[in-house]
Amino acid sequence: MSIKIVTDSTITIEPGLVEELDITVVPLTILIDGVLYKDTDLNSEEFIEKMQSSKTLPKTSQPPVGVFAEVYDDLGADGSQVISIHLTKILSGTVEAARQASNLTNTDVTVIDSEYIDQALKYQVVEAARLAKDGATKEEILASIENVKNNTELFIGVATLENLVKGGRIGRATGMVGNLLNFKIILQLTSEELAQVVKGRGNKTFTKWVDEYANSLEGRNIKEISISHAGYPPIADYAKEKLQPYVEKEIISLPTNSTIATHAGMGAFAVMTEFE
Repeated sequence: MSIKIVTDSTITIEPGLVEELDITVVPLTILIDGVLYKDTDLNSEEFIEKMQSSKTLPKTSQPPVGVFAEVYDDLGADGSQVISIHLTKILSGTVEAARQASNLTNTDVTVIDSEYIDQALKYQVVEAARLAKDGATKEEILASIENVKNNTELFIGVATLENLVKGGRIGRATGMVGNLLNFKIILQLTSEELAQVVKGRGNKTFTKWVDEYANSLEGRNIKEISISHAGYPPIADYAKEKLQPYVEKEIISLPTNSTIATHAGMGAFAVMTEFE
């Protein structure tokens, strides 16, 4: 009996890997100036252009329960099992919608909260898909997903607080003061929260953090480091150059997905690390 892997469009992944590993991606939706798009309809450049010209912050929505149910029905029609891995419940109700849908289908579906997003979500999805392709059992795949989850770190650098304020993630007064003083912040996503770990003025805040993070990797066994970005900020190239000596595998730097770009805003970047 085969096992099929499902995720959502908040995954940031290399072109071609989805097809190669037969991963099913369920799209979130984005409302921009009254027009509803599937997250997968827009590439990074198109989305950034629309976001910048929009009168209001684009609004992201989780996939409907019915969409998940249809996907599970289709994938399980041949008797296959499904493992469905999604972005953290801290940022979206997507994983809960997937769980509700799993109760509406005859397909054997196991829903996983990855506790991450972006390329950190990709680590778990790709691991599961490779194992499924190699014929691993569901129990083996679930154990490996948990191991990857427990050995992952994700940090997000936010260059402007404007989108976080508009999206209700932080108070409006705080956002106004932050922009006025050119504040930059680093957030860490954990299983419990999205927490601020660094705040400073100017882009040196980012370069200093990258330098300190590089130093913290000394002597640790690293499997992979990934970088994502919104709007191609120079800090993404700086981080790649600075962190590459700490990992044998080439660091992949990709435009982030529309959901993260919406809330983190232009100039944002993320550094994700999977440890051995």
